[in-house]
Amino acid sequence: MSIAIPAIYRSTVGKKAVMAVTGGVLVLYLVAHMVGNLKIFLGAEDFNHYAHWLRTIGEPAVPHRTVLTLVEVVLGVSIILHMWSAVSLARRASAARPVKYQAKKKSHAQGYATHTMRYGGVIIAVYVVWHLLDLTFFVVNPKGADATPYDRMVADFDPSRWYITLWYVIALLLVGLHLRHGIWSAFQTLGLRTPRSERTLRALAGTVASVVTLGFVSVPLSITFGWVS
Repeated sequence: MSIAIPAIYRSTVGKKAVMAVTGGVLVLYLVAHMVGNLKIFLGAEDFNHYAHWLRTIGEPAVPHRTVLTLVEVVLGVSIILHMWSAVSLARRASAARPVKYQAKKKSHAQGYATHTMRYGGVIIAVYVVWHLLDLTFFVVNPKGADATPYDRMVADFDPSRWYITLWYVIALLLVGLHLRHGIWSAFQTLGLRTPRSERTLRALAGTVASVVTLGFVSVPLSITFGWVS
């Protein structure tokens, strides 16, 4: 088994399967994270209670923050495997055709998707690092570690810091584009695409991506425009 698993992963099908599974894990996390973020519209008490609950799940059966740490480990492994598979597949595809196809053989849609996933992925990676430094480790947050989660969030997207809001919105829009293309690709990889189901699956990918994007974007915009304070 120790030999079979790497052999499967080295195959193109194996890498695509890993991308699909890890992508599914990341999508579920994004949806759950978005729902939690929306609690800010219920007020400071509810949002702070939610943030506290995340760190105390399972207590006293398990130590403080154990479940959250496990979730973070799974996410970290998923991100690494997802990115590694993407890079490996891109290199394999490039090596398989050293001479580029003529421009007429590649549609605008294909080129757009490729550039969105490639360069958008880099921007998303930078965004994730900034997000962790901002609202997890509090290194770049105006309020720092001593403030409540609600106060940190509000201070982060204060109208005077509109450029931070703009940065978050741009990154989140790229997350949405990446998500839409990724979900659709996962459907194809898992063999769910058929002539009959294609339209439905495309609509589902677009709907999930739109809902997640709007959910995340609504928080910084609402704070910046004073709807949440």
